[in-house]
Parts: sequence; structure tokens; C-alpha cells
Amino acid sequence: MPSPQNQPSENTNKAENWFASWFDTPYYHILYKDRDNEEARLFMDNITNYLNLPDDAKILDLACGKGRHSLYLNKLGYDVTGADLSENSIAEAKKSENDKLHFIVHDMRETCREKYDAIFNLFTSFGYFEDDADNLKTLVAIRESLNESGFAVIDFMNVTNVLKNLVPEETKTIDGITFNIRRYHLDGHIIKEIRFEDRGEKFHFTEKVQALSLKDFEQMMENSGIFLLDVFGDYKLRKFHNAESERLIMIFK
Repeated sequence: MPSPQNQPSENTNKAENWFASWFDTPYYHILYKDRDNEEARLFMDNITNYLNLPDDAKILDLACGKGRHSLYLNKLGYDVTGADLSENSIAEAKKSENDKLHFIVHDMRETCREKYDAIFNLFTSFGYFEDDADNLKTLVAIRESLNESGFAVIDFMNVTNVLKNLVPEETKTIDGITFNIRRYHLDGHIIKEIRFEDRGEKFHFTEKVQALSLKDFEQMMENSGIFLLDVFGDYKLRKFHNAESERLIMIFK
């Protein structure tokens, strides 16, 4: 609502855990509503075939959002649990639950009670924490939530490629809301500032993701007792090239 001076106020998110508030807003889902579902399905087809998962495999989709990957994995016949810190996202995802599809509010730093055949952490859903120790906690939690024959997958941005092609400023209008986006690299993080106005109120959110390279992940995995098995550079599972690949996709256990 407008302030007493009839000037729009600004809702500025400066919390350390920026993801806890931004991901829980409807605006996050509006901004990213046009994500490529066909590409996501292609990736799920390729990665499940590569891992040669059993038909009844139990899969954890870690940081699942509203569950777009979870829903497709369930359609493939797998027993899927989607987990996310956002209560609003999980509440929405729960509308699609069935006997082999469940959604839970869960902090990725915590080990799950269940053991899974595969754990997927997709679409750069890692590197949000200010404390590097939380990255290690997450990797250990993933490792300890796998069964003896299980595999884990982290799908992260290829930082080298992202920085080379970083678009400093961009404007997007979606559902009548104009999002003004600014991107930059600072103190080992890729930062995206998002400003917009809706119903007379100004909003400012900041996404902040660590600019982690393959070498960074290799070191963290070594420190976490994790074995890195393979690395791919895109959703077609082509070889990773540091300067060119769109993604950094790591298979480990």
C-alpha cells in the first residue's frame, strides 16, 4: 500500500537467507514462469537412462520448488519425494501428490530419514549460503541420504560461461509487472538484483549465488568424503568444457 505521503514504499529484502523470503513470494514464480519444461524433461530422460535406475527407484528432488522436475519423474514411474525450504512452494506442489509423489518442507543441510536411489539437486539450487560450512553440510547430507547403490546429481551453472555472457541489465514485463534486473559479480558471488512495482508498492529482492567452479566442487567433495564419478556440460550429457559448456552437471556418490 502507498505510504502516508502517497509515495510508493519499497519492500527491500536484505536478509542473510535471501532465498527463504524471495522463493516464498508469488513474484519469484511469476518471473520464472517461462522456464523451459521441454528442456527439463529431456534432462530427466537422459539422466535417468544414464544412471540406469530401477523402474521403482526412489528419487529425492532436492530444492524442488513447485515440483516441475518431480512431476515429470513421477510420470516416468518413479517414487518421488520433492523437498524444498519454501512452505508456499510445497503447499502448491502438494496439490499434485499421489501414492508415489510426495512433497515435504526440508532444509537441504539436513540428512533425510529415508534413503534414496537417486538425489537430484537441479537448476543451480546450490551455493546459496553465506557460510562455506553449509555447503559441506549439504553435500554430507546428500551422501548420507543415499542408499548403498545410490547416485546423486548436482546441476549447477558453468560459472566461466555465465561470467563471459553476463547481461548487466535487463527488463522483463510478465503478467503486467515490469522486472528491472541487474547482474554483477562481486566477492565470489554472482548477484542478481530484482526491482519492480506492483499495486503501488516497490519491491527489491537480491539473488546471491556463489560462483563455484568445478575445482571448488572437487575440493568440497573431497572434504565431504564424496566420490565424483562423471561431469557433463549440458542437458544432452555432452562432455564438459570449462570455457563453453552451458551447465556443470556432476554425478557422485
